[in-house]
Amino acid sequence: MRRLYLRIYLAVLASLVVFALAAGLLWSRFGEGGSWNRAQELAATLAQNALPRADAPGPEQQAALERLAANLGADVALFAADRTPLAAVGEPLPPPAPDERGGWTRHWGAPAWAVRLPDGRWLEARAPRGHRHPVLGFFLTLALLALAVGVGAYPLARRLTRRLERLQAGVESLGAGELSARVKVEGRDEIARLAESFNRAASRIEELVRAHKTLLANASHELRTPLARVRMAVELMKGDADPRRKAELERDIAELDGLIDEILLASRLDASNEPEVEEAVDLLALAAEECARYEGCALEGDPIVARGDPRLLRRMIRNLLENAKRHGAPPIEVRVARAGDRAEISVSDRGPGVPEAERERVFEPFHRAGTGGGAGLGLALVRRIARHHGGEARCEPRVGDGSSFVVTLSAPN
Repeated sequence: MRRLYLRIYLAVLASLVVFALAAGLLWSRFGEGGSWNRAQELAATLAQNALPRADAPGPEQQAALERLAANLGADVALFAADRTPLAAVGEPLPPPAPDERGGWTRHWGAPAWAVRLPDGRWLEARAPRGHRHPVLGFFLTLALLALAVGVGAYPLARRLTRRLERLQAGVESLGAGELSARVKVEGRDEIARLAESFNRAASRIEELVRAHKTLLANASHELRTPLARVRMAVELMKGDADPRRKAELERDIAELDGLIDEILLASRLDASNEPEVEEAVDLLALAAEECARYEGCALEGDPIVARGDPRLLRRMIRNLLENAKRHGAPPIEVRVARAGDRAEISVSDRGPGVPEAERERVFEPFHRAGTGGGAGLGLALVRRIARHHGGEARCEPRVGDGSSFVVTLSAPN
């Protein structure tokens, strides 16, 4: 059967059928009208044949009861139809209850068995030590049967759920960036076909991402050659060209060169989930070095050491400062502070600020806010570098004018 839901349904149905058949068989043995009751009737008839008549003298009934007790090896008592004692052997037994119907009775101590003779008398015997109540045996058998059904159904359910767990682990690995994640295909049911579909989709995604990265790398590499020729031509122009025109051309070349660097860096970050280089970095010292490159930049904070790639962290701070310079207004305020086991780097400016609806979009690649120029990759790289180091980047409003970009990084004490 290839349909998964039919397999589960039939497994449950088969378990219920087996349980019902076994319960019915036990009830036919021990329930009303079953062989157990017929055995009680037969025992009552045999006991009456072994005993004298109900109107026999007491000594005769006592002697017959003693012979019966000797054969049974148990305490035995004989009662009249009105529950008055007629004879007893061994320890006394209480008379049957008014609503007694025969069978095992509940008394303090060992269990006793009572049977009503065809002539109305009651014969009661105390069971030997260690003898179990048949009702208890009935329920114990049902419990063992239910346990057996549960144990029998477990391998099937576990086999199905184990494959689903492996498929879930594969999906989570793929979502975490492990493009080589695959799952083992077992069986020929829906789960197997789902695993095959997942593997095909994962292979296709891996091929597309690899092709995308290769395209970016090749395009960036090929762009550097004409850029180098253009730069050389600009240098050869020297004083023959219009200085303003030459400056604009040099600025365009620098912007294009920077864009290529950012594309290559973004591709490298996408290709790796962890920093290639990890060492102790003094964030305050790193921020001080970058702030020295900009006029009107004020720095405050405490020395905080975080582990990561110093080149990437330097690029992250530089991009934040470039963004504040391009879109904001001086002074640029940089602050390095500790918040628990995290380090916070905030870069604030006095520009027009970022509207609330744009505070997440500014971190999207090639999204340009305002008219400050740029390719739209600077803040996207800031967030990628922060997440590359187990942190996060966000944009917050600033009291008054301007905006504040905050980066949090892991920095255990």
